[in-house]
Amino acid sequence: MSDGMRAAEPTVLMVDDEKEVADAYALRLDGIADVTVAYSGGAALEAVDEGIEPDIVLLDRHMPAMSGDEVLTRIRERDLDSRVVMVTAVDPGLEVIDMPFDDYLSKPVERADLLAVVDQQCQVLAYELLGEYFRLESTRAVVAARAAEGDTGDGELADLKAKRSALRERIRSLLPEAEEMLSSFDGIDRGGY
Repeated sequence: MSDGMRAAEPTVLMVDDEKEVADAYALRLDGIADVTVAYSGGAALEAVDEGIEPDIVLLDRHMPAMSGDEVLTRIRERDLDSRVVMVTAVDPGLEVIDMPFDDYLSKPVERADLLAVVDQQCQVLAYELLGEYFRLESTRAVVAARAAEGDTGDGELADLKAKRSALRERIRSLLPEAEEMLSSFDGIDRGGY
């Protein structure tokens, strides 16, 4: 963690058809984020389909073959826990009102601004994931209470614990100061359902 970033090493997917631009932005995040670069919308979707779940997607709007707007729609259809920032030279018009992006930066973007937006979006993602963590912990507590009464559910309980643990680690990596909030959710008692 450096340059004022809270996240230890967020996963970033940089998508831009201009190789020099994509590589320059990736270089600005070198040592701060784990960056995967895609030089087309199709390559970005392939990366996601092959298992990359980025914390942040930095996405150009104006690309040949598949526009950034279309990539944005397809990323949202995949229901990823990712924040999408449009990083583009396209001046925003009223069409952006209905677009499901999380932030919009106009090129050229200075290094400090790029770091700030990645840091901000990591914080927002961490808080969103805290809600999911609470839901899992609450569900785990109900299943554990039922299992204690003799109902089956050991497999489900183990699965919930594994999901909860993975989610907890991701939240910690995005927002280290979230530990106190995470701990406050531990041990929720739902013995009375």
